[in-house]
Amino acid sequence: MPFCHKHSSVEEERRIAAEENVELTHAHTNKKREGAVRHRLRMGESLVGDRRETAPYEVSFLDSVDWRLLCKKELEKAELQKLKDAIHDNYFFEMFVEDLPMWGYIGDVANEDLIIGEIEGSKTYLFPHLHFYLGYNKNQIVSAKVTTDMDRRVDITNVEVPTAVTFSYSVEFYEEPDLLWKDRLTRYADSNFVPSSFEIHWLSIINSFVLVLLLTAFLTIILLRILKNDFSRYMELDDDALEEEESGWKLIHGDVFRFPENSMLFCAAVGTGNHLLICTLFHLTLSLLKIISTNRRGSLLAGAVVLYCLTSSIGGYTAVRLYRQMNGKNWVHCILLTAALFPAPVVTVFVWVNSVALAHGSTSALPFTAILTVFALFSFISFPLHVLGGLMAKNYASADFDAPTRTTKVAREIPTEVPWYRSRSFQVIIAGFLPFSAIYIELHYIFASMWGHQLYTLFGILFIAFALLVVVTSFITVALLYFQLAREDHHWWWATYINGGMTGLFIYAYSFYYYFHRSGMKGFLQGSFYFGYMSVCSFAFFLMLGSAAFQFSMIFVRYIYSRIKSD
Repeated sequence: MPFCHKHSSVEEERRIAAEENVELTHAHTNKKREGAVRHRLRMGESLVGDRRETAPYEVSFLDSVDWRLLCKKELEKAELQKLKDAIHDNYFFEMFVEDLPMWGYIGDVANEDLIIGEIEGSKTYLFPHLHFYLGYNKNQIVSAKVTTDMDRRVDITNVEVPTAVTFSYSVEFYEEPDLLWKDRLTRYADSNFVPSSFEIHWLSIINSFVLVLLLTAFLTIILLRILKNDFSRYMELDDDALEEEESGWKLIHGDVFRFPENSMLFCAAVGTGNHLLICTLFHLTLSLLKIISTNRRGSLLAGAVVLYCLTSSIGGYTAVRLYRQMNGKNWVHCILLTAALFPAPVVTVFVWVNSVALAHGSTSALPFTAILTVFALFSFISFPLHVLGGLMAKNYASADFDAPTRTTKVAREIPTEVPWYRSRSFQVIIAGFLPFSAIYIELHYIFASMWGHQLYTLFGILFIAFALLVVVTSFITVALLYFQLAREDHHWWWATYINGGMTGLFIYAYSFYYYFHRSGMKGFLQGSFYFGYMSVCSFAFFLMLGSAAFQFSMIFVRYIYSRIKSD
């Protein structure tokens, strides 16, 4: 794209000002700012694909300028065509002042057909003049926005004819006494530049929270009444009558604590889910307390990477502890599987999307230094902490599962004829849909922030939504577990994990709807990045919610079977 890499000289500015009949009122400086100079990037900026460069605009604090020449450039056919295509594709630019982002369109189209696009008589205009509004409070910049001057627009409809374009700018400082430095990002939630479909629908969020509370209260009342009746019936029967009347979940007391198949994979999944769950809660808490900077691009992603590495011992400890309670002997392989269960899919997706980005020459391809940094964090922090957590579980954690009932040597046969509404397929749909229905509004806003490259500042709402998601997912899973045990199906270990994790699959399904109907993205490069990294996010939710649901279910199963008479 055509770009002024260097600010105009004093002589050139005076000459163009005379041609434009503009009066120069600012003082000149001998020090000229160079443009297109790469910033030294932080790790987070590299991870999100930002490649900041300096702009040659010369702006001094509290120095308002009516007009300044940036440069004058003769645009040839190829450059004009690039600009015209970008304008028709609604490209916009992004600039930063004191880490405050500003957005603006590079041009506009007049008399364009909404369906067909460019027609005879439509005009394509380039905006070469930018006006910067910079708000200050005492000696700090607290707000920044940029507008264009419609009177100075340039017609570039005919790209066959070379066009001389005068790029210029103006600066206006104004006082913002009521806007503090710590609150300077609050205005971005109501930015007019962001399309209205990206705004938070507060009423819908409140409705979702009310739905969650009503659903939880309803299921609690129903479940407690059913359990109370069951307990009363089982506790009042004598031993002879119990043998005749025994049915439902009480009948499988000798099989319910039979360990699942693929116990090592199951323990690794639980450990990884616990690790991600604790990491996410820490991350949201630190962001809410402003310990992790939320106004710097990439800081949230960099914080997530660092927190994942620092909390890795949780995954190793949880996985090995549960694995040894299941009488597992190969605890070393369990640690290795736990350490690789989440990073392996992430690396696979990264290799694919990074290769696509390199093939397309995109700046989204991570530089080698960023890749080396992440690899070093995993090799020297995350993996050793996984091993340390596993060793602590092996040496200090109890290996006794302490089941409240005795497991029989021969497993009971599971009934195969069940109504459709009690089948596994129907259960997994209910298990994913109900929690998803409680968060989809906030999820839409998060998608807009992630893929619309906007700043996210409402971490209080996000923390509440995530907490409600975990609670509702766990409670729905427990309710479905009761009905599964009532039909004498004792294969509940993997079932509860998958039921809890189904919300992650619903999130991934929603990502398809968002991509095709809301995002405006298209092309192989954008599709690869979007669906690749959304699969990683959905897999993380599957692991987190599955682990939480299983552990709530384990508490429930231990409780009900410890309260009944059994041989």
